[in-house]
Amino acid sequence: MENYINRIVDAELGLRLEAFGATLIVGPKWCGKTTTGEQKAKSVIRMQDPDMREGYLVTANTKPSLLLKGEKPRLIDEWQDAPVLWDSVRMEVDRQKQEGLFILTGSTSVDNSQILHTGTGRITRLKMYPMSLYESGESNGQISVSELFEDPSLDIDGIMSDMKIEDLIYAASRGGWPATLRKKSEAIALLTAKDYVNNICESDISTVDGIQRNPEWARIILRSYARNISTLAKKTNIYKDVSANADSMSMATMDSYINAMERLFVLEDLEAWCPAIRSATVIRAGKKREFVDPSIAIAVLGLTPDALQLDLKTFGFLFECLCIRDLKIYSQALGGRISYYHDRYGLEADAVLHLDNGKYALIEFKLGSREIEEGAAHLLQLKELIRKYNEKEQQCKLREPDLLMIITGGNMAYTREDGVKIIPIACLKN
Repeated sequence: MENYINRIVDAELGLRLEAFGATLIVGPKWCGKTTTGEQKAKSVIRMQDPDMREGYLVTANTKPSLLLKGEKPRLIDEWQDAPVLWDSVRMEVDRQKQEGLFILTGSTSVDNSQILHTGTGRITRLKMYPMSLYESGESNGQISVSELFEDPSLDIDGIMSDMKIEDLIYAASRGGWPATLRKKSEAIALLTAKDYVNNICESDISTVDGIQRNPEWARIILRSYARNISTLAKKTNIYKDVSANADSMSMATMDSYINAMERLFVLEDLEAWCPAIRSATVIRAGKKREFVDPSIAIAVLGLTPDALQLDLKTFGFLFECLCIRDLKIYSQALGGRISYYHDRYGLEADAVLHLDNGKYALIEFKLGSREIEEGAAHLLQLKELIRKYNEKEQQCKLREPDLLMIITGGNMAYTREDGVKIIPIACLKN
């Protein structure tokens, strides 16, 4: 396809197609799932094609196998509109006993009660996110997360970012939506996230499970989440904030709205890392509130790049969301995952990047250089705490961190004398 923007997930999709009969690509609307799937597909069926939708749904309910006919790999876009297709795909994979037969894409997670089998061993699940800064061409990618793990002593001194704070603010406000890169102006590109929020609140939040929901209540909940982005705000605190503007909303109703937004891949909280370094009662194990893309939070709050340039404190929280989005993409490509650490003594790591081989990095996010010293102190204290724990613990020792990193909005990368690596987000890639 002409003008296709290469995505980090492309390589993983290729591997999955070689290993499994079918691959399910999930993620938020507009992140590029269908376009990415089309690069590998040899035939396509779009379940939401307005000219064909009714006929497709009738066929799915009568003889779904007919929709599976076509050159392979066959892409079935928004398959969740006809959940019966899941079991049909599974059976077809069993029948043909081949790899790379189907690519399924979906912008909502499906209620498991609507399918008979999990698809384990036949259908593999691949998560896709909006674009990272490296994918959008804004990070120069001169520092590789993979190479850092392979060689923690890698010389990064003097590597420079091409992005200023103003550029980062614009990138966060625009979001990682592929279509925005082709817009004629920045003003037009910024409308995408606003339109995304409108679609979520006015339509998607009700169609995701057929339960009619109040668009204004959806906005109120999203605004509360946005005000608490990148924090450990408890659900009770969010409810207190929400109920002040929607006094008839119950906690159960709010939970229903949040669940719907999670199924739409709009909200994606960060789980805690809870090693036995201290007493379990000391570890704060609540979820860190995050959006799948910072542009959603910015649009919900009605902020503009100009306003954020005058409020860098607020942008600091949004910057963390941007960094987490990018690290999720980079870590997934390496077979890893992201969590965070925080205890009641204030010791924290904004993110912990875990690889499946046991290696991990402790990471802090600091927008400006003034905060670097504090971030480095947190990371070094946590490393020392693990070391002291291992001195006392003979049976179940903890692996010491392989990397200590501070990801910044600054311009220059370097390694401190204490080993902490300072890396601009606009220098990173997987």
